[in-house]
Amino acid sequence: MNQFIHLTSLNHSCIIKVDRVPEIVHWGARIAQIDADLLLSTERPISQARLDVDIPLSLCPELGSGHFNAPGIEGHRNGHDWAPVFHTTDTQANDHQAVFTLQDDIANLELTIEVLLDHDSDVLQKRISVRNLGSEVYTLNKLSSTLTLPHHANELMTFHGRWCQEFQNQRQALEHGGFMQENRRGRTSHENFPGLFVGSKGFSEQQGNVWGFHLGWSGNHQLRADVKSDGRRFVQAGELLLAGEIQLAENDIYQTPWLYGVYSNQGLNGISDRFHTFVRHSILRFPTQKPRPVHLNTWEGIYFDHNPDYIMKMASEAADMGVERFIIDDGWFVGRDHERAALGDWYLDEKKYPNGLEPVIEHVNTLGMEFGLWVEPEMVSQDSNLFRAHPDWVLGLSGYQQPSGRWQYVLDLQNPECFQYLFDRLDDLLTRYNICYLKWDMNRELVQPGHQGKAAVRGQTQALYQLLDALTSAHPSVEIESCSSGGGRIDFEILKRTHRFWASDCNDALERQSIQRGMSYFFPPEVMGAHIGPGECHSTNRRHSINMRGVTALGGHMGVELDPVKETAEEKQAFAHYIQLHKQHRHLLHSGRTFRIDSANKDQYIYGVVGANQDGQEELLITVCQLAMPEYALPSPLRISHIDVHARYQLNIVEMPKTSFQLMKQAPKWLDKTLELNGDNLKEVGITLPILDPESALIVHLKKI
Repeated sequence: MNQFIHLTSLNHSCIIKVDRVPEIVHWGARIAQIDADLLLSTERPISQARLDVDIPLSLCPELGSGHFNAPGIEGHRNGHDWAPVFHTTDTQANDHQAVFTLQDDIANLELTIEVLLDHDSDVLQKRISVRNLGSEVYTLNKLSSTLTLPHHANELMTFHGRWCQEFQNQRQALEHGGFMQENRRGRTSHENFPGLFVGSKGFSEQQGNVWGFHLGWSGNHQLRADVKSDGRRFVQAGELLLAGEIQLAENDIYQTPWLYGVYSNQGLNGISDRFHTFVRHSILRFPTQKPRPVHLNTWEGIYFDHNPDYIMKMASEAADMGVERFIIDDGWFVGRDHERAALGDWYLDEKKYPNGLEPVIEHVNTLGMEFGLWVEPEMVSQDSNLFRAHPDWVLGLSGYQQPSGRWQYVLDLQNPECFQYLFDRLDDLLTRYNICYLKWDMNRELVQPGHQGKAAVRGQTQALYQLLDALTSAHPSVEIESCSSGGGRIDFEILKRTHRFWASDCNDALERQSIQRGMSYFFPPEVMGAHIGPGECHSTNRRHSINMRGVTALGGHMGVELDPVKETAEEKQAFAHYIQLHKQHRHLLHSGRTFRIDSANKDQYIYGVVGANQDGQEELLITVCQLAMPEYALPSPLRISHIDVHARYQLNIVEMPKTSFQLMKQAPKWLDKTLELNGDNLKEVGITLPILDPESALIVHLKKI
């Protein structure tokens, strides 16, 4: 059997050759048609001193057929059937989807491989299922999705990080050997975001051929990029299974998470544009279609010090600044006076709230704001009524004393009684109170994650999904934020059940610029929680002007995280200014195309959004952030991409750091004017920028006329 399956989307093609096994021969720019001689023209030579037959780099590479890099499947049946070799038994395909069935009659295993190419976004999706056809149990150690790359994909960009410094990136050559990332923390993690890019050497924000990948899974994962000794390349991603985690009885099925991939010939901008389109159309489901409300979260304002009268003063001040959603963070429930107690006891602390929570909520609603509440349902404190009553509900291994994390332990969500308790408590809160929003936190890694003695990260992750699904089914109008000590659980699969990510516990505006940049490659601005913090950042003790804090928060889903009662009138007026600026442009920010501009100065980060405003006119909002001391005495011109070179634009500054004027004897005279320029002038010549202070930012607004 020799045939081609040709999947197409708006701009791209994925051509799969189906022989004994399916193999991708092209994934990239769209091909108009498959020529009759393509089969011959893609036939590979067979090298001397190697195996005597050609070994395809298939959609599930097999050790048993002679693939000596990372096989797609690993496992055994009591020591046997450990090197399966599959053959295709069925193919179902249309223009956008292919489903392949493969079987090994000796190992008694069946694979189902699904490949989808989304028409509008060009995003490729892939997952694999394995079924045990034998009567004996099959122990699955690994099943990962593999996608091949061309030889000119020779530079790798990956992500690393830690608490308060998520989404940092690094680059390395991909010419021999490879890269492997393993995450065993039981959540997506701050350290190892499951995404990477491979492209032509020197690919940038605006230039180069790039392939982007993301594994939609909230538990453990393994991610790798490899170069075979013959030059063929591939990326492979899947769930990292702990010992004995998957035991398949006869006819049992294991299915991998979705691997998402996308190609761009316009650098990283093309990657983020396509991922954002896919997320908006296929992943994200807001309860209602309304502007994303501006938040105030109480955490950095009051921590555990809850006084209802004072909180109502905070709400009044917040409403005056233009806040639209008021969230009470940690400390509202019984016994929660510090971080070492009370998690799991999800009942209102009546000592702190003697009149109940209703007066606070009513006050918030009267001010025209929605009310939200913080919870951390997956956790339990040792000093809690729940732990004292049900120590057996902790996720762990009997006989061991596992270390606590942030003075707390993880609850076993696969325990039916524990699951029901958590659902009942959350359901009661959402039924009893007018809560429109839950900030759902998860503040530690999983250590010895055992259920009934067996490894249970997969089961815990699936049970979390089930709990979220049950809760949103019962309360479909409630929005949920995925927070995990900041950005510890961020991925496409959790986003199917939530509506916002807390990108980081760090509100330091300088750190946030790099964090939000890394996140923006995969996720659109409307799901990226970004808050204005106090003048001195609580996580770094660094101080930033309101200009830097306000502009940094403006580009995501905006909020404020501080105590407005204690702020000066000048500061509150400034908060109101940036909130209003965000509201003025949020339709564009939360629906337009995000892009980043390659800057001639390494100390600048330039990013923007283009789209139609609420009146249907094309607009651009571009931020120039001066990250550090300028490299040169004069800034380079801002050459603006993503515009129509044949159109004419109005241009003006909507935000400029006032302190930067002292750096110039004479500032550019256009700063306080509205310019009119043709698109080709803006793109090829650009505009001369003012000198900016380190750690400050300006915003340029353009409108097509």
